[in-house]
Amino acid sequence: MNAIPEDLLINAPDEVRIRQDLVLTALGRRPADRALRVGRLLDVHSRTWSEDQEIVFKGRRIAWVGPAGSYPGEVRERAHRPDLAAVPGFGEVHKHIESSHLTPEWEAALVLPHGNTWTCEASHEFSNVNGARNLEFWFEARRRGSPLKIFPQPGSAVPPTAYEWGGGWYGHDEQARFMGESLMVTGLDEVMDWPAVWNPDNPSYKRLWGMIEATFAARGVVEGHASGLRDLPSINAFAAAGLASDHEMQTPEETWDKLTRGLFVELRVYAMDEIVKWLLAKGLQDWSQIAFTTDDRSASHTIELGASDHNARIAIEAGLVPEIAIQCLTINPARHMRLTPFVGSLAPGRFGDVVLLSDVAKLTVAEVWADGMQVSEGKRYLGKVPEIQWPAWATKTVNIKRTIKPQDFELRAETGRTSMKAAVIRPFHWHPEFYTLELPVRDGAVQRDESEAITKFAIVDRFSGDGRVAKMFWRGCGPRTPETAVACSVAHDKHNIWVVGSSDAAMAKAVNALIELQGGWALVREGELVATVRFEVGGLMSCRSAQALDAEMQALYAEGRKVDWMYEPTFRPRWYPGFPERLMFATLTCAPWSWVLVAPCEQAPLGFINVQTGEAHPVVW
Repeated sequence: MNAIPEDLLINAPDEVRIRQDLVLTALGRRPADRALRVGRLLDVHSRTWSEDQEIVFKGRRIAWVGPAGSYPGEVRERAHRPDLAAVPGFGEVHKHIESSHLTPEWEAALVLPHGNTWTCEASHEFSNVNGARNLEFWFEARRRGSPLKIFPQPGSAVPPTAYEWGGGWYGHDEQARFMGESLMVTGLDEVMDWPAVWNPDNPSYKRLWGMIEATFAARGVVEGHASGLRDLPSINAFAAAGLASDHEMQTPEETWDKLTRGLFVELRVYAMDEIVKWLLAKGLQDWSQIAFTTDDRSASHTIELGASDHNARIAIEAGLVPEIAIQCLTINPARHMRLTPFVGSLAPGRFGDVVLLSDVAKLTVAEVWADGMQVSEGKRYLGKVPEIQWPAWATKTVNIKRTIKPQDFELRAETGRTSMKAAVIRPFHWHPEFYTLELPVRDGAVQRDESEAITKFAIVDRFSGDGRVAKMFWRGCGPRTPETAVACSVAHDKHNIWVVGSSDAAMAKAVNALIELQGGWALVREGELVATVRFEVGGLMSCRSAQALDAEMQALYAEGRKVDWMYEPTFRPRWYPGFPERLMFATLTCAPWSWVLVAPCEQAPLGFINVQTGEAHPVVW
């Protein structure tokens, strides 16, 4: 009997047929497609190596694993890698593919040579642009044959807070539908709006608990985001809510407190070196509640540093034994996400995802196999990237039906005033209060104050069609060069357009360029549009190779180096002078933020609002 064709997406009826076929193949009663013989193989369940092993594939799955030459059935093709060590395909426990700025098919071509064969996609980025088509978007590349397994987690932060609007809205019913649609949906993306979880009076309380309820009902995983929660009462409350993980740890002590209260710890590279060294010195023996996460990494940085393999190498350099580091990329995240029947180990029934290492200690990737086939050699991707013509619902998402004018960014003064008080914040303003400064008035408008490193920052609504603008003064960001502005359509997590500039005219010119591009970056220097980068899919991603996108980004950086950028000296540990790419994250509204600027909407007509309390305040008075 011929093998039953295997679908690329996991659903229950196909899964039963696939496994019925695998049973007979493992017994040698049906032929296998190919066998991969390796010098040694790591079993991540026991953390032991076995010499001279064979992995037998049927379709896209593993049917049999054991000593070379002992498989009882017929094999159509054989491959032998005697000098290489086999470990499972690496998994991303928490990642925003949108932050690579590549569509999923091109993300696959970028990360597969680094060993990353499966990703739990924290999907509130695209969800905030087009919530209705979320799963359709993430599954399309896989439907077309991409070897990268993407396990979507619909976003809890859709919208991020009750004071934002547009693009998508998820509650109990939407989450219940997602959980029932596919076995590849693992649960609920990171719950970030902590005030809405603990405070029954918060306007998002009912929505968030409805999504948590729907996830529990489907036995899914509720991922957490506990940034700034370091006191024991808050950590205990966070765990009590059923939020299963955190990836925002900044210190070893915070990591330990969260780990020992039952949270699954997802370490990012920013603090990994210090945290791993501290945990080793403390004598931690059981690392099963720890995984490594990339979270956000651009294509340019992945080309430079690597993908999930880079994360593991940082941990190994900090003293973690390679086998535990590999567990933190494979079986640990698979167990946490309840995906062990499909990924996480080199075992029967799992997808045929194998990373072949030439040097285990250095985690040097020689080859990657995915879906039972070789897909890379060294850093070269061997597979075919599906040709996807993304439709208008993905490529026409910047909905601004007018030309933005310099006057849209003016902050008008009261008649007869020569100065006005102004509310001022800075990038990553986590203080419970905003600054108040006295700013000059000229021609009836409140002015920037370059001597105080004060420039103007604005957010333009890209969902309603009206292009409504919220604007205020920010300290320590943006250009000092005259008639200069930079704008971007990646503005975590609502993804309206942000723009910062030394003149209103330059700000308008940059935003209008983005409207024409349908998203990306635009840099205006001394009145001229000098660089753009297109993110034509969702205003977040581009449908092209990482190398092509990186070339355009490097041209943007080159033009950006010609600008005199302001920065906040007291914030230097995080905020270095130079092209202000990190402003993409300065628009976050989740904890520990309080005073933020959002696009004007019914919930926040002034734009400037405290998302912890709901209090609004004028920008100038």
